[in-house]
Amino acid sequence: MTKKVAVLMTDLVEDSEYTVPKDTILEAGYEVEVVSPEGKVVEGKQGGKFEADVSVADANAEDYAALLVPGGFSPDVLRGDAEDRPAKFAKHFLEADKPVFAICHGPQFLIDTGLLKGRNLTSVKNVKTDLINAGADWEDKSVIVDNNLVTSRTPDDFDDFTKAIEEALK
Repeated sequence: MTKKVAVLMTDLVEDSEYTVPKDTILEAGYEVEVVSPEGKVVEGKQGGKFEADVSVADANAEDYAALLVPGGFSPDVLRGDAEDRPAKFAKHFLEADKPVFAICHGPQFLIDTGLLKGRNLTSVKNVKTDLINAGADWEDKSVIVDNNLVTSRTPDDFDDFTKAIEEALK
């Protein structure tokens, strides 16, 4: 099995929602590759600059063992892709039962996969209604693991989120 995790993000990503899970993934023995719409440097909300490894158009979801979708405004920007390339990329992971890790606004992006109906998840509260309207069962918990889908609310929940990531990658 491949030992690479894709991180799907673009500008205005919440820096720590990328860096903290990334460190956990690296510690678990996996490589991390940033996949962005344009394959360029991604600028974080807090001033971080993160080099993209590949554009979403050139990335092959089958090359990755798991997917991380950090929050911030990045998930909303990803949803604006005219060809839905980020959603198509993410859909592969849910359909193939590969681990998907999403925090804060990240779960909202997953609505565009059309695969959240009946899934148990959490997120930052201000996207709760969007997720419920997409058919998800939303709960206000630090982390929820629903088969291959691991979701979390905010950086305040990093301890639980990173533990769930470690478990999923074992």
